[in-house]
Amino acid sequence: MTTLMLKDVDVSPRKGRAHARGIGVTMLCAFSITPLGIGDSVGAAVADAVRIVRESGLANETNAMFTNVEGEWDDVMRVVKQCVDAIGAQAPRVSLVMKIDVRPGADDMMHTKVASVERQAR
Repeated sequence: MTTLMLKDVDVSPRKGRAHARGIGVTMLCAFSITPLGIGDSVGAAVADAVRIVRESGLANETNAMFTNVEGEWDDVMRVVKQCVDAIGAQAPRVSLVMKIDVRPGADDMMHTKVASVERQAR
């Protein structure tokens, strides 16, 4: 498996747009984290991860399936790693699913993306 780092990728190739190199890049990250090997009840461990996200100071929302976090690449990845480390301290194995939208210059994507779809769904 090849790992590709954002700092090595030009994520905005269209002419006239700023080129992202991992610094100052706004991203929206939806992630789901699950401790494995601790039994059927994982709510307390997941709540610890949610608490880490909420205390991070980054914009965030938690729903039934994912926690969304918005911010700079390094800040978001640091929070996700803290969550993995916290869950890993309680479980022998950690499952992590992430979906990331990297959009240089965007702000408040958690709300503006939903608002755009809602407008168009009318």
